[in-house]
Amino acid sequence: MESHIFGLRTAANREDQVVDYLISKLQKKTEGILAIIRPHGMRGYIFVEATSKLDAENALQGVPYARGLLHAEIPYPEIEHMLEQVKVEMNIHKNDIVEIIAGPFKRENAKVMRINKQKEEIVVELLESAVPIPITVKMDAVKVIRREGDEEEKKE
Repeated sequence: MESHIFGLRTAANREDQVVDYLISKLQKKTEGILAIIRPHGMRGYIFVEATSKLDAENALQGVPYARGLLHAEIPYPEIEHMLEQVKVEMNIHKNDIVEIIAGPFKRENAKVMRINKQKEEIVVELLESAVPIPITVKMDAVKVIRREGDEEEKKE
């Protein structure tokens, strides 16, 4: 089966919503779409790998924030550098203090309670909240700011 890659214009900063909507739509019926690619750092565009341009256009019908396909097909070598598979470094440990760098709790500090390496997710509890509520976030949505053994107790 031959596949083609097409550029899809989206509303700026709405790329993730378009990808999420497309994925939920394609779970019901694949419509000839083989892959959806969301390159980081490229605003206003995502890439769709499809069996034909018609299949790609049909899949995009009614997708909010999708502005339409670019006319020309995109040769694979032009986007290959954007597709490097990045291995997430598992340098997060239980009881680490992390700062959430993405999502609704951005800039909040939290303590790592559990780690799910298969799903690349961690369960954290926000430090500033009055009631400890476990929140699941992706590992790439946090950065470690303090290790459990790093803090030296100062007794006066």
